[in-house]
Amino acid sequence: MPVWNGERYLPEALQTIREEGTEGYEVIAVDDGSSDGSPEILRHWERRLPLRQVARQRGGNWVEATNAGLREARGEYVCFLHQDDLWLPGRLAAIAREARMAPTLIVHPSLFVGPDGGRLGTWRCPLPEGEVDPRLFADRLIVQNFIAVPAPAFKRETALRLGGMDERLWYAADWDLWLRLGREGTIRYFASALAAFRVHPGSQTVVRNDLADRRSQLETVLERHGADAPPAARRAARFSIELNVALLAAASRAAVPWSPLLRALLRLGPGSWARYLRDSRIVERVRARLHLRRRAAGA
Repeated sequence: MPVWNGERYLPEALQTIREEGTEGYEVIAVDDGSSDGSPEILRHWERRLPLRQVARQRGGNWVEATNAGLREARGEYVCFLHQDDLWLPGRLAAIAREARMAPTLIVHPSLFVGPDGGRLGTWRCPLPEGEVDPRLFADRLIVQNFIAVPAPAFKRETALRLGGMDERLWYAADWDLWLRLGREGTIRYFASALAAFRVHPGSQTVVRNDLADRRSQLETVLERHGADAPPAARRAARFSIELNVALLAAASRAAVPWSPLLRALLRLGPGSWARYLRDSRIVERVRARLHLRRRAAGA
């Protein structure tokens, strides 16, 4: 759990872990030089959870903090939980059940929730239940990262052998990691949404205004992992990048780069359109944010 100035949401995140019991897991909370009450909150929760706090000087990179926690962890399987996200009831037991089959990667859907924890919709994964073919996994995931950060569990030793997350990719490091892990062994998917991804105005993906860097990171992941994907998947992935950048620009009130978006759109054929709509989960992602906007307007 990477932590930085998370006092608003941190207690709720820890409480959702506590509701799963206190045995069979450990929590490694890596505080990245918080200046609010986060360290005190973590010290309080050390008495209620099997939690160890790792203090770091401010580095400003959640990926570095997460990798530090990955190196500190001792369990066979690990997962990430950001300070503003949540576990849902039954998650620990479900992960333990799937882990008995010794997969490298375990994945499930998530819910979108708002700042107050209200549900905004489900973030599904376009995967078949049970064991997932690695080629199918890669061909669908390359179009768009449809896996929320708090959803997967994976073998710690495998992630460490791969070098953990790429610390240069603060925006796309999780997407890159899931694609790398997917090549390393068995993948299991079950369709119960047992984690929640919080959408709120203070999230890093909202407040940082560096579109060129985000585009570069998305393109890096596509270049690393998309060479063997079918042409229709690569075209859908290219369009996905351009649409994501356009949506980020609109959200930050920056100039929308229309030309590359229109070029990518014109290259799409029926097969690429179908792949994009299935694998990007664009309808679910946009619907959740529209629900949040309507709630905010109603308030």
